[in-house]
Amino acid sequence: MEIKPIHNEADYQAALIEIENLLESQPGTPEGDHLDVLVTLVEAYEAKLYPIPEPDDPVQVLEYYMESRGLTRSDLIQYLGSKERVSEVLNRKRGLSLRMIQLLHTGLGIPADLLIGKQTRKVTSSGKSQNEFYKSM
Repeated sequence: MEIKPIHNEADYQAALIEIENLLESQPGTPEGDHLDVLVTLVEAYEAKLYPIPEPDDPVQVLEYYMESRGLTRSDLIQYLGSKERVSEVLNRKRGLSLRMIQLLHTGLGIPADLLIGKQTRKVTSSGKSQNEFYKSM
């Protein structure tokens, strides 16, 4: 059983066929070990070729968790504070506070880094970030 890296679609398809043939292999056997290595190679190739971007919008994250768990806006009140607050957050009129992020993370298991989102930099009219602008003064 030779193990080769996956460089292209043909290698990928060949690995998938080999995995299918090895699916009944017992763990700890040479065939089972070969299957483990092939699966790892295929996962790495797929991650490189088809990366799944993490959402950088906390509202999208909340909406995803609501949909996947069958939650309603009312279910978020205990984490966000009130019906009005839930509406403001989901309509992007109010950002999530640190306390809200902590409650959502603890209560619903949503990773806090997804609720924080990507930091946006404020840019001045000169095109410089605020930090760059103040340093140049």
